[in-house]
Amino acid sequence: MSASLNLISEWQHEKVLFVNNEKAGLHAIIAVHNTKLGPAIGGCRLYPYHHLGDALFDVLRLSRGMSHKNAAAGLPCGGAKGVIMASPLQKSEALFEAFGEAVESLGGCYYTAEDVNTTVDDMKQIMHKTQYVVGREDVSGDPSPFTAYGAFCGIKAIANKLNGTDDLHGVKIALQGLGHVGFDLCKQLVDAGAEMIVSTHSNRKNMDIAVKEWGCKEVTDEELYGVECDILSPNALGATINYTTLPLLKCRAVAGAANNQLLDDACGQALHDKGILYAPDFIINAGGVINAGQEAFTVYDRQKVLKQIENIYNTISWIIDESKATGIPEGVIARNFAEDRIKNGL
Repeated sequence: MSASLNLISEWQHEKVLFVNNEKAGLHAIIAVHNTKLGPAIGGCRLYPYHHLGDALFDVLRLSRGMSHKNAAAGLPCGGAKGVIMASPLQKSEALFEAFGEAVESLGGCYYTAEDVNTTVDDMKQIMHKTQYVVGREDVSGDPSPFTAYGAFCGIKAIANKLNGTDDLHGVKIALQGLGHVGFDLCKQLVDAGAEMIVSTHSNRKNMDIAVKEWGCKEVTDEELYGVECDILSPNALGATINYTTLPLLKCRAVAGAANNQLLDDACGQALHDKGILYAPDFIINAGGVINAGQEAFTVYDRQKVLKQIENIYNTISWIIDESKATGIPEGVIARNFAEDRIKNGL
């Protein structure tokens, strides 16, 4: 816990709100990292954290990542995140209304949205108490298809750097996670002709579809890291590229939609030293927030959103080229790019 508290100062978070509403069963944290470019956008994650310190560390990392993601995507907004410390089995209208009251108390500096274990229906309940919600059913709805499409564009850019073409036919991709984003991304990759190896620890229904209907090969999460493949695609929780998994990797690149894929910068350096290309997570997974940003601050135009998401391809390509030219790991280049935009404006 003390280490996480130190990060509030080190990473210069503007606000961290601890929320306890015993009557509603709500225990939550909202971290607003930066609003220099505009009001902060970031999802509301519901997860059964074992300790308050784990939740605080997660929300601080995620909110800082949202600042980088939004700035790098050219959005006029800052970064924030909310986490609710609960199991999905504990969902209730009272829980989400209480969270909505907490969002409202921040006076518009934070817009919330769907994230891990939260849905469009949950956002509708939050909207009973606040207007500061994106991913709304009456506008664009579930942001996960937009996130998946951005990841698909980023994977095509990586394939082009590996093979000299972004045609995915025969490209071997090991994909982890078949939740809302991972499942949608998997289907896009299958349709594009990729050879898919997949793992998931929580969604048997989606795995059965992927294997029986789409022809994917199933492996365990543990086996996935050692699969010889072109691209490893993490699409579940973070820190999957760590000191345990790094020695197992037999991929040529890492590109997926999960947040905080690298445990730390040293893991990014290790990937670079092994010659494994890396699509920085907050660049490749920005499709959902690109959609949310337009929903919050302009007249919504789906085609304009899709065109902006497709630019992820160009950004990933530029980062890979810069990394090769400078010898600096891709994640560091992406973070410096985002922080320069925050410092100097878009």
